[in-house]
Amino acid sequence: MKYKRILLKLSGESLMGDQQYGIDNKQVLQYAQDIKSVREKGIEIAIVVGGGNIFRGLSAEKSGMDRAQADYMGMLATVINCMALQNALETVGVETRLQSAIKMEQVCEPYIRRRAMHHLEEGKIVIFGAGTGNPYFTTDTAASLRAIEIKADVVLKGTRVDGIYTADPEKDPTATRFDEISFQEVYDKGLNVMDMTAITLCQENNLPIIVFDMNKEGNFMKIASGEQIGTLVK
Repeated sequence: MKYKRILLKLSGESLMGDQQYGIDNKQVLQYAQDIKSVREKGIEIAIVVGGGNIFRGLSAEKSGMDRAQADYMGMLATVINCMALQNALETVGVETRLQSAIKMEQVCEPYIRRRAMHHLEEGKIVIFGAGTGNPYFTTDTAASLRAIEIKADVVLKGTRVDGIYTADPEKDPTATRFDEISFQEVYDKGLNVMDMTAITLCQENNLPIIVFDMNKEGNFMKIASGEQIGTLVK
């Protein structure tokens, strides 16, 4: 396998499946099966999940809510998604640990870097909830930060599209996909890969990002095996 330790970033929207809102258990179970297959190959996996399927702080701010308050609400939404994913993983027989950047001991551990790395070394899948624990930072930034902290080899961003395009492929049929792109090109072209804080963290720490379609069964395994799937940012 190409990687020893992976940080998988899943958007909240990806958990919706074909629904308009909330969590599609069938979709989450498919993710769990794909993640289990990769884990069984001996790869250590950590996961960061977004919360946009339940609540998005930036959208709430536009409607008049205080941004910091809205972001904290968004962090709580991510924990709900993390619990759903944790349940799915344990349903298919994978041992997990859920750590939150905001203390809520009744449902998860507090985020402690050394403990997280110890869990990974023991073969458990670690799910990071509540973003970075700070307002004004996205879960993309949380994914980059946690990946660097736990010394992951790569950030895999699982989305509903099969890579990075010159424009939104769902809106522009003429959009073309990049197989590989540099961090500088992402800046120069203003591509919507991750927010710029997340991109900068990865660039400064030489951490590659791969954007791929997580909804296609088997794609996660292909990337873990070293196949060229999606778009590589390095």
